[in-house]
Amino acid sequence: MPEKITSKVKFPIGIKLVTIITVLLLLSLGAITFLVSYMVTRDVQITAEENNFSVNRQSASETERTLSSIRSAVFVLLETIRNIADTAWPEAEDLIGRDTDSFFSRNEQVAAIIVPGLLELVNEGYFRSNELDSELPHQFLDQQADALRRCAAGETMLLNAAPFFQSAALVMLCPFKRGENAYAAAIFFSSDSLNDNYGQGVNSSFLINDTGDVLIHPDYELVRAGVNLADHPFVEILRDSTETRLQTLYTDKDGKRYFGAFQKLMIGSAALVTIVEYDKIFEGIVTTTRRNIYLTGVVLFASIILVWLFSKTISGPLKVLTAAAGEIEAGRFDLELMPGTRDEIGVLTASFGRMGSALGIFGRFTNRDIAIRAMRGQIHPGGEPKNATILFSDIRNFTSISEKFSAHLGGAASDKLVRWLNEYLTRMVGCVEKTGGVVDKFIGDAVMAHWGTAYTAGSPEHDALNCVRSALLMRAALCELNKKREPGDAANPVIKIGCGINSGMVTAGQIGSTERMEYTVIGDAVNLASRTEALNKPLGTDILITENTWNLVGRYLITEEMPPVTVKGKEKSIRLFAVINLKTKKGTQPKPHTLDEVRRFLGIDPPDMYKVKLHAEEKKYKIDSDS
Repeated sequence: MPEKITSKVKFPIGIKLVTIITVLLLLSLGAITFLVSYMVTRDVQITAEENNFSVNRQSASETERTLSSIRSAVFVLLETIRNIADTAWPEAEDLIGRDTDSFFSRNEQVAAIIVPGLLELVNEGYFRSNELDSELPHQFLDQQADALRRCAAGETMLLNAAPFFQSAALVMLCPFKRGENAYAAAIFFSSDSLNDNYGQGVNSSFLINDTGDVLIHPDYELVRAGVNLADHPFVEILRDSTETRLQTLYTDKDGKRYFGAFQKLMIGSAALVTIVEYDKIFEGIVTTTRRNIYLTGVVLFASIILVWLFSKTISGPLKVLTAAAGEIEAGRFDLELMPGTRDEIGVLTASFGRMGSALGIFGRFTNRDIAIRAMRGQIHPGGEPKNATILFSDIRNFTSISEKFSAHLGGAASDKLVRWLNEYLTRMVGCVEKTGGVVDKFIGDAVMAHWGTAYTAGSPEHDALNCVRSALLMRAALCELNKKREPGDAANPVIKIGCGINSGMVTAGQIGSTERMEYTVIGDAVNLASRTEALNKPLGTDILITENTWNLVGRYLITEEMPPVTVKGKEKSIRLFAVINLKTKKGTQPKPHTLDEVRRFLGIDPPDMYKVKLHAEEKKYKIDSDS
């Protein structure tokens, strides 16, 4: 019997839609985010480099201008003092004092000017206002003997005096000549005026001398502590470079990246360094990118929810259609499908319902089980040898019954006859299908069916036994049907049938034309089953089986052997057995259990074998009366 075939959906349409939308959104938004971030990053990097270089250049120019201004002013003062000292004026000392006071009043950041062994000028106001000891410059120079020698030899130097002064103070050592003698002029001055230019936003600038000592730094504690940055990665790049100005990307010892720019000053062998942290430059971009990612996540989540809800409007009806397809595949065509939408899915649902109805109607005009198995590929084109059991059944005296219908019912005879016949055939087909048989065809009032062909019970023996059971069910169903009928009622006559059963090898397959074909069986075993059915009337039986079938299932049956018969096309006579009933357990007697009981039960007159007259159809055989 047909079974329901179920298929598991591996990739639901909702998952597919969600996957597609997710991929598209990730690709589009991801690409946009990447391109925007990439392009903005490049623009920001270029701008940051230009800005860093610009800050470095401006700070260096300002520092160089300030240092040059201080040095020039000091040297003008020294030259003035020398010129006054070279005169013999009595008031020379007073003039020098006034010029010195005037200089310090105009240059308050200068703390002292000392030329060891020659001159010492101290800005007392500077030391008083900063509460410093005026001897600090001497103490500082006492520790700079080597620097003083280098300076006297012609080298201008910048030194950090903040560790001594405990305030922002620099010393500029400048070569100074008087006559043939070379001296080192030490100019002590405050760097406060320069500090404001060394910390602009994210950029940080600091000034170092040729030995790496920090002279000016936004972090004053580094200056006061006298920190040396000779081992700083960028300072190492600066000291190894022959360039006067340069910018590059470097990584410090902690793994942080920086853009670094330097410019070497023309005064004091110093260099001004400006750096900016790489991550701080792109901090805004990273924040924007992170926000874009969050936005992408929100959009993606909302899209998934919307797509999932939308997919339900598709997958829901499709699940109904899938279930309906399973019902059709299992051979159940009566479907109740109501379109839930007015889109293509709704149209498809309505069409599917009409298709089910059409298949249901079509199934009545063909063998539905065979069509379903062929659709599943369980029946292949072409013929196959099968060990089958074939049954033919026929209504006794159907010709005369149909003539009586016409005589008594007139114009309504055809409709009444068809209804009467369909009621009978419905019961007979039910008996065949209940036992796993295949109704091959209807030949007028005759039914042809077979077992062990399209599907089997497992062995020829079981198939043959199912066929005999089907014939016995037909007997019982017909008796139940005849209880509603009265003998002699021409409008609803009693039905008597004969069944012929034979087993053997047949050829089973789809036979017909390209336009129409049917699954049937052909072969000598089929012909013998048909001729066996015709023998029921002369032999006074309702179910006859051949020796072939009896050899398979005789031990399960109560039978009575009939006279041997010679059938047209057979050289030897065949043995036939009338089926009375199935055997039951020992100690019980089924009813009927003899052929006479069957005849009495069905109203069949015992035949006189010697007086049997064969009509044309029955001349296919002869009865051996001598046996």
